[in-house]
Amino acid sequence: MQSTTEPAAVAPATGAPRLKRVLGLWDLIYYGIILTSPIAVVPMFGEAQVLSRGHAVMTLLAAMLAMTATAVSFGRMATVYPSAGSVYTYVSRGFNARIGFVIGWAMFLEYLFQPLQNSLYAALTIQRLVPHVPFALLSAVAVGFMTCLCWFGIRTTARANQILLAFMSIVMVAFIAEALWYIVGHHHLRGLVSMQPLYDAKTFSVRAIAAGTALAATTFIGFDGVSILAEEVENPKRNVLLASVLVCVFTGLFAAFQVYLAQRVWPDYRTLVNPETAFMDVAKVVGGYGLFAGFGVVLIVSSLACGLAGLLGAVRLLYGMGRDNVLPRKIFGHLNAERGNPSYNVAIAGALAYLGTLTMQWERSVEILNFGALMAFMAVNLAAVRYFGFSREFAGKRNILLDVIVPSLGFLFCLVIFLGLQGSTLAVGAVWVLCGGLYVILKTKAGVSAPVVIDFNAS
Repeated sequence: MQSTTEPAAVAPATGAPRLKRVLGLWDLIYYGIILTSPIAVVPMFGEAQVLSRGHAVMTLLAAMLAMTATAVSFGRMATVYPSAGSVYTYVSRGFNARIGFVIGWAMFLEYLFQPLQNSLYAALTIQRLVPHVPFALLSAVAVGFMTCLCWFGIRTTARANQILLAFMSIVMVAFIAEALWYIVGHHHLRGLVSMQPLYDAKTFSVRAIAAGTALAATTFIGFDGVSILAEEVENPKRNVLLASVLVCVFTGLFAAFQVYLAQRVWPDYRTLVNPETAFMDVAKVVGGYGLFAGFGVVLIVSSLACGLAGLLGAVRLLYGMGRDNVLPRKIFGHLNAERGNPSYNVAIAGALAYLGTLTMQWERSVEILNFGALMAFMAVNLAAVRYFGFSREFAGKRNILLDVIVPSLGFLFCLVIFLGLQGSTLAVGAVWVLCGGLYVILKTKAGVSAPVVIDFNAS
């Protein structure tokens, strides 16, 4: 994090080392799939079914349209501003540092809620396997495990991610095979084809679809990470854009297929006893306790790994803000002399995550996380419209479809999903953004000086 004026691209000094362009299209696609995770749909299946009144497949396909249009904006902006700051950089440079600060503030909410959401889901999953252990204890174990790893500075590696991806893929392939066998065995081949997961006239509701789509958007969180590698990609103008779109399409179609099978196995959403872990119940129906336990283990490991990454990100952001005295430096800018890590921030972030698991529902934590993500996505689409649709650089060679219509549709799709968030979630998010706006006014002395810019690269 750094205090700065309006962001500007800095050219590297002559002879300075530069990142090598060695990544191809498939490297980017593989990376994007790891970020979004092939089982990303599993945690939200039951809640999306309840919110959408049995139309989870439709919500996933609707979210895919929004994210695919947004992926085009990400891919194109990455060719203009290749930076690890991604969303924040695009908005700060596409508009100005003040608007960028507010979007960065909203993104900070997303970072803070990521470890909370994953800790909560890990505890819920463990409780399904050992139901007699108190939830508060399981939550303490989950949060404590991640906090201890963060405290001692242990980092996850690319190899660990590959192993985890392979394990998740094996379990998911086993589920697909078992689900197909179960459906054919109980309903014959005709049971594989049904319109009910897509449209059920008895329960269809536009408001319910909007609410479910807002939750389904969680499945796609992470696709924007592809743009972070823009400086290391061969032919970035083509490959970053193409990889971002393909990751969204693959994630949406694969997730929709998984949920379609789950809905054919368990068609009545009203009989889901534990919506937060409903996919495990479906797995138990088709594959017995072995597949039930397999999904449990995968979900626990995946939640802890994602939670650790989120906790590290939150800790680093808090440290960056403390280092630049945006937050009190003595506390948030403190580094442990022995380990060289911001130990106070680790304890603070861990404590907040634990308190959150005890006081908040998983669905609500996801919605608040989505509030920050969707605000960022809408801002990127608007930045793309402004840069490609109205800048002088493209005068006379503008493609109205690609430069204006696609990012505008991306913005509108995300806005509809955003408005589908529950009213209380929107209220909490609005208060957070208002606090950020007031903060930037105070920091800039009512706009006289430039705002402190949250630099996500340094975090």
